[in-house]
Amino acid sequence: MRDFFVHLPTYLFCMDFDRIKKKLAILADAAKYDVSCSSSGSHRRGKKGELGNAAPWGICHSFTEDGRCISLLKILLTNYCIYDCVYCVSRRSNEIPRAAFSVQEVVDLTLNFYRRNYIEGLFLSSGVFKDADTTMERLVRVAKKLREEEHFNGYIHLKTIPGASELLIHQAGLYADRLSINLEIPTKEGLKLLAPEKDHKQMVVPMQQVKNELAITTLERKKFKHTPKFAPAGQTTQMIIGATEETDQKIIKVASYMYDKFQLKRVYYSGYVPVLQDSRLPSIYTQVPIVRENRLYQADWLIRYYGFAPEEILEGQPFLDLEIDPKLAWALRNPNLFPVDVNTAPREILLRIPGVGVRSVEKILSARTFQTLTYYSLKQIGVILSRAKYFITCSGATPLAGTMESARLRRLIIANSQSKQKNIYDPIIPFPN
Repeated sequence: MRDFFVHLPTYLFCMDFDRIKKKLAILADAAKYDVSCSSSGSHRRGKKGELGNAAPWGICHSFTEDGRCISLLKILLTNYCIYDCVYCVSRRSNEIPRAAFSVQEVVDLTLNFYRRNYIEGLFLSSGVFKDADTTMERLVRVAKKLREEEHFNGYIHLKTIPGASELLIHQAGLYADRLSINLEIPTKEGLKLLAPEKDHKQMVVPMQQVKNELAITTLERKKFKHTPKFAPAGQTTQMIIGATEETDQKIIKVASYMYDKFQLKRVYYSGYVPVLQDSRLPSIYTQVPIVRENRLYQADWLIRYYGFAPEEILEGQPFLDLEIDPKLAWALRNPNLFPVDVNTAPREILLRIPGVGVRSVEKILSARTFQTLTYYSLKQIGVILSRAKYFITCSGATPLAGTMESARLRRLIIANSQSKQKNIYDPIIPFPN
């Protein structure tokens, strides 16, 4: 955000520069807890006399050290809030600097940063001031003004305020590329403990509305070409991990249910960041390991793309293994299913091999119709043989793992992985003369 201050558009000097700078510092920092690191999912070509475009890919190409995407102008409309959620830095009882943008200020910032190629779009959320409808109406006005008055074709992601009217949510979907409604805490019990003024039903009702409107729009566009698009990039949600005592097993089941029930594009997992001292929260010195977030995302992909059922990923265990990824952990727990012959195994079995991704599986299925695959062939395809070699066989080769016990194989793979990571940082030793 410091670069933004240095290169703020010239027109802002005609305004109260210090006031805008202070607002931007407060409201951009408060928005960092909202996660959105996906591509846009929208396709909107630039037109003469209009500003910008949106492509299905290309939003997330730049990240901060803690993993946040910075190619969107990610801000809150305001950090004033009527709620007192224990886990939220903007909660009503927290003594922090407060600020609020006007609709025009957000529009001007977005346009000028976009023209200078600092951003590819706008991610706009807000604390709830006065009531849900008042807040949602302001968010919609920003998007509407950008689209209809400024002819802005860039990407817009709007947070949907739980409790807002159906009409406002409908209007938001007409102007925004993506809508998101944060589930916040994975379970009703956890939400009741940390945010007693809120109810999961408040989040679920607008999710169902967005799902229904997306389905209706899809059907109508088949009949009428010029039917207005509604949130073409779909909807997402976010869960805070580690603020309450939900296990990874519970979190994965909740996420799977949300995908099935509401056809979400993504579920984001945000590790709780200690910002407040409260007896209902984990210690102020306890932060959720980044690796736990990573493992949850890996499990999420196994469900969405690899055909795993939620109960398979953990098989009765409460938490994901932090030392190895969930796919490898599953394979080590099921040694009777390996080794797999890559020349004969069906697609659903190939997807279960550690080190073999979805694209690699498609290439294997295509290539083996013309030739017998070897280890060299697999390496050319893109299979990560350093891991896969223990779980496959091809061309009659003897499986490398042989009768090795799972515990021993696990130690070997972890050791190899740590050795490889260490080598990345080793100094370059010149060849002898």
